[in-house]
Amino acid sequence: MGRLPTYHPMLAQLGTLPPPAQHHLWSAEMKWDGVRGLAYVEAGALRLMSRNSKDVTLAYPELYPMAGAVGGRDVVLDGEIVAFDDAGRPSFGALAPRMHQRSPAKVAELVKAVPVTYMIFDVLHVDDRSVVRLPYDERRELLERLVTPGFRWQTPVSFRGDPRAALDASRALGLEGVVVKRRDSHYRPGRRGPEWTKVKNFSHIEVVIGGWKPGAGRRGGRIGSLLLGAYDQGGRLLYVGHVGTGFTDAMLEALHQELAPLERPGSPFGVPVPREYARDARWVEPRLVGEVRYAELTGDGRLRHPSWRGLRPDREPAEVRIGDLFSGHPAGRSGRSPGDTVAG
Repeated sequence: MGRLPTYHPMLAQLGTLPPPAQHHLWSAEMKWDGVRGLAYVEAGALRLMSRNSKDVTLAYPELYPMAGAVGGRDVVLDGEIVAFDDAGRPSFGALAPRMHQRSPAKVAELVKAVPVTYMIFDVLHVDDRSVVRLPYDERRELLERLVTPGFRWQTPVSFRGDPRAALDASRALGLEGVVVKRRDSHYRPGRRGPEWTKVKNFSHIEVVIGGWKPGAGRRGGRIGSLLLGAYDQGGRLLYVGHVGTGFTDAMLEALHQELAPLERPGSPFGVPVPREYARDARWVEPRLVGEVRYAELTGDGRLRHPSWRGLRPDREPAEVRIGDLFSGHPAGRSGRSPGDTVAG
C-alpha cells in the first residue's frame, strides 16, 4: 500500500457554549494543555507531526509502541501530547523541555523525568480510506473501536449532548476548558470554524517575541521581561504588552540562548512601543512564538497581568494574529480596530 496522505489538523475557534436548546446537537471533550500532534501509523511504525508540519517523532519515544495498538491498520490519528504535573494535571510548563529536545541521550533522561501521554480525539484515515467526511459521531465510534488504550496513550471520554457538564467537570479538575464539536460535523483539515469551538476557563494566547528588557537585582545581566506582539492583517507586528513573570531560571537561560543570535539594531514592531519599554530594549528578529496566560485586555488592547508559559516551537510567527487576541474580549468589541487600539 502507498504512503498515507498528509493532513493538517482542524482548528477550533474561541467562543462560548451553544444555547441549552441545542446541547443535544453537540459533544464536548476536555481541552488538554499540551501540543497538537497528528500520529501516522504505517507499516507498524509511528510518525508524529506537529501542527506546523514538523516531524517531532524523535522527541517522544515512549509513544512508539502506539503503532501496535491499531490492529495492524495504517491510520492517521489526531490528538494532544500532554505532560502531567505532580498533582496529575496537564502542565504546559512540564511539557516545555520535551518540545525542543532531539538529542537521544537527553530525550531518554526526559522520558524518565517527564513522560508524556497522547490524548487521541479523532481519526482521519484508515488503510486506503479517508474518513474526514464522516460525521463526528461516526468518526468517534470508529476511533474507539480502532485504538486499544495503552500506558502512554488513550481516547479520553466525550460528553455527548451535555457540554455544560463537561465544562463544569473541567473547571472542577483545574483544566483549561473544553472543545465542543457538532455531532454531525465533518473533519475539515487545516480549517478553523464554528463546528469546533473552544470554551476556556483560563485565557491563554500565543505571542511573538520582538525584544527584551535587561533585568535588575537577581536578574541582573539576564532577561528581565519580554516585549510581545501579534500581526495585523497588513502584516505589521503590533505591540500587545510585556511579560516579566512566570519564568524559571532554566527558561531564562534557554530564552537567552535562543534570542542572542536574533538580535537586530531596530524595533521589529510596526507601531511605536511605549517609551518606558522601548528604553534600553534589546530588539530581536520576530521568529520565536511563546504563550502567555493573562487576566484580561486593557482598554488600549494590552495584556493585563500576563504570565509566561513557554515557547511554542509548534507555531509559526505568521500564525499569531491580532484577531485571535481580540476574539471574545471586551476590548475587541470597542468599535476601534485592533491596529488603532495597540498603537503606542
